[in-house]
Amino acid sequence: MFVKNEECKITPCEPGVTRKVMSYCDELMMCEITFEKGAVGNTHSHPHLQITYIAEGVFEFTIDGETQVVKKGDSVLMPSDSVHGVRCLEAGKLVDVFSPMRETFV
Repeated sequence: MFVKNEECKITPCEPGVTRKVMSYCDELMMCEITFEKGAVGNTHSHPHLQITYIAEGVFEFTIDGETQVVKKGDSVLMPSDSVHGVRCLEAGKLVDVFSPMRETFV
């Protein structure tokens, strides 16, 4: 029921990007993603619904061909199977929430 950030495993993703799986059950998952300035989350899609909260930093998101810059306090919704990617403009952290959980992350 309680997850301590310092006890979560850090998983390298793309260069300059790491992920921590914070909490999950079959229906829902929350991850903390840390980006160095200039790092890229490669364009991809998945069947999961995803909501991202920008906890720190500035990012450029592209979703199904539309690109916008978002910053701390903003959020982004990625519909199921949307093609999306991100570029970090100012070092920061994202909080990604997936429904259902991403089985490949555990």
